Amino acid sequence: MPNFIRLIIGFSILGAAIALMIFGFWGWGILAVFISILVLVTYFYNENMLLAQWFLRKDNMPKAESFLRRITNYETQLIKLQHGYYNLLVGLVESRKAPMQSEKYFKKALACGMQMDHNIALAKLSLAGIAMGKRNKREAQMYLTEAKKADKSKLLADQIKQMKDQLVMLDKQQHVRYR
Repeated sequence: MPNFIRLIIGFSILGAAIALMIFGFWGWGILAVFISILVLVTYFYNENMLLAQWFLRKDNMPKAESFLRRITNYETQLIKLQHGYYNLLVGLVESRKAPMQSEKYFKKALACGMQMDHNIALAKLSLAGIAMGKRNKREAQMYLTEAKKADKSKLLADQIKQMKDQLVMLDKQQHVRYR
């Protein structure tokens, strides 16, 4: 459902709630206020994306993918702030099936912009992994340093360290091949 329809429905329910309270139906009016708040909150946080994130945390990829597929046109169904997060979630789901195909989603997520630094770090860390899979050491090193800068709360410090260790191993493997 497009976002402007959510706003219209939310404000009409809020108007009905105020009318119910004016006519003395306080119980129904308060219930309608809570329903209107719920509808208005879905303007900012799409319910399909919230459920997809929850299933991603539970490591249930098929369900997460099904909730992401319910968003048919993310440009009209989501506000601009959520475009980057949508592409990040699609990239994470896609990276389980075809890691090299998910690169476009991570780059699009970074281009759309995200507010939280750890999500930016996650996208750059994933791009570093894809670059390592392509044996592109410079690009992987660049994404790793950017991910380390973006990870201010050190949520991905262990993963960044592991990727740097793998990058060193990649360098050693290339030296062995050339001899």
